[in-house]
Amino acid sequence: MASRANRDVVGGMTENLTGEIKNPLEGLTHDELMASVESYATDNDLTDILPLLKKGALAGQKPAETGSIPELDEQDRHVLREEITRRWHHPWALYYTIILNSIAAAIQGWDQTGSNGANLTFDKQFGIPNNSPDCPDKATCDRNQWIVGFINATPYITICLFAGWLSDPINHMIGRKGTIFLAAIFSLLAPIGSALTQTWGQLVACRVLLGIGMGLKEVTVPVYSAENAPTNIRGGLVMSWQVWTAFGIFLGTCANLIVANVGNIAWRLQLGSAFIPAVPLLLGVYFCPESPRWLITKGKHRKAYESLLRLRNSPLQAARDLYMIHATLVEEKNMLEASGFAKTDNMFVRFFELFTVPRLRRATQASGIVMIAQQMCGINIIAFYSSTIFSLAGADNIHALLASFGFGLINFVFAWPAVWTIDTYGRRTLLLFTFPNMCWTLLCAGFCFWVPGKTAHLGSIAFFVYLFDAFYSPGEGPVPFTYSAEVFPLSHREVGMAWAVATNNFWASILSLTFPYMLRAFTAQGAFGFYAGLNLIAFVLIFLFLPETKQRSLEELDYVFGVPTRTHARYQLTQVLPWWIRRYIFGRKGAPCPELYKISEAVEPQTDEVQDLGEVLSVTAAKEKDNEAA
Repeated sequence: MASRANRDVVGGMTENLTGEIKNPLEGLTHDELMASVESYATDNDLTDILPLLKKGALAGQKPAETGSIPELDEQDRHVLREEITRRWHHPWALYYTIILNSIAAAIQGWDQTGSNGANLTFDKQFGIPNNSPDCPDKATCDRNQWIVGFINATPYITICLFAGWLSDPINHMIGRKGTIFLAAIFSLLAPIGSALTQTWGQLVACRVLLGIGMGLKEVTVPVYSAENAPTNIRGGLVMSWQVWTAFGIFLGTCANLIVANVGNIAWRLQLGSAFIPAVPLLLGVYFCPESPRWLITKGKHRKAYESLLRLRNSPLQAARDLYMIHATLVEEKNMLEASGFAKTDNMFVRFFELFTVPRLRRATQASGIVMIAQQMCGINIIAFYSSTIFSLAGADNIHALLASFGFGLINFVFAWPAVWTIDTYGRRTLLLFTFPNMCWTLLCAGFCFWVPGKTAHLGSIAFFVYLFDAFYSPGEGPVPFTYSAEVFPLSHREVGMAWAVATNNFWASILSLTFPYMLRAFTAQGAFGFYAGLNLIAFVLIFLFLPETKQRSLEELDYVFGVPTRTHARYQLTQVLPWWIRRYIFGRKGAPCPELYKISEAVEPQTDEVQDLGEVLSVTAAKEKDNEAA
């Protein structure tokens, strides 16, 4: 077993130069596998489902050969076949969980949009007008712009500095459901408090509480969805976070319009209305099944099985997933220990490991890229300040809110295609398609500020802003939170997601703080051009450094992120880019692009002499040459 352990370390937390994705049950004989299952069932008081566990382990060991496993009957094979032929057919409990998670996301979007509409009036109410016609002098106007920017940025600063990080110990203590319930309480009370504030300082305090609720949800909800969802539709289900965040933005713009003409309290209703979706979340999350992966980490294997029974179509699938999760977590623990790091509940140790363990470092880098890119693309200058932008373009308050309503509607409608494409075309493909298109549409929106004539001026700006939004919604909209929720191993998933969310919100807070001033210093044309350039930078980073995760189980991603960053970047430059140029620019249809990752076949026993990376790579290369010659 020493040789195999070395290879697993190579393929997991340290280096995976061959790009192989290994099954944790690979290489075990039938007797060894059955003995392992019996030991697991005895240790965790699961002997009453031992026959199911054995069949599940066999199905998990050879998922492509279930038709030839004699222990499976025709009903078992039918259930397993339907995972492919009816991949969206799942129990109501799974979809109920996703619906509740979608409500949590809608709260997030509504919270963002409430301040968008309120920005048009609350500054005057609090005596901090930040637009030139209302300011007594330039110095006061500059000061007020920073204050308004700070008020808007407060939730994101809160998430970045401590709310996102609090979610790690809270998740460890009370689980995914408990954390979401706690977040719902903050999401209910903070908007009501915001609507009742009398000074901008009080509004800042309420938005700190809002940030706590937003941070707990942002870290926990995508992780909770990813851990409950089956592998083949995980992307489509987890991305419901962004689809329904977009729906929340749309609902927020509707609420802004409904109360726009109620006088001086309009901004209070716009900020306070976000409490509405928090009510069903607070009441409904109690009835959701807990994450089976979280339960297993707490040693609650029986409850994990009961949870899986609610989330899967048959007891066989529940038993298979239970044992596969257990096996991969054991493998993951061995990888961590072999890398020199012991598994620990200490958040600070695990945070340090995000940057020191190679497999974790690559996931940290990739999640950081997609999260920063979401802010670099410029979407939130529209989401936070669209009413202000359209107002500067010449629209009155009602027309600015109507234009923002259109933005919210498009954001929601165009997010839906990603539900069906994210698990087929993949995360990378969606991102690489959307960034160049976001670049040119943002440039055009900036140029349209020079279009003469009020109607043509405002209409052309709105058209290109909407087009930019339509390209954003199926790509950089849903991918970052989906991607970040799946790339970290379970041992570091909460702290890894906290890192990703903190990164996203740090740049969101910078954007909220600086954009009012940027609009004055650069004008709208310069600000839009600046973010258009950032789109190109984000495109390059994603092309070089972002591994694909579609159709991989959460545990298989240990091997995907075992591939060194240089190997991945070199593959993109020397294999993918030349192939793409030949096919799509010169129109040469040849062989398909060579794959970086490959599912390994049963690994033959090797001698203990094959220990270093160079020897492993040499053996693999020799075998490939032999296969080609044959």
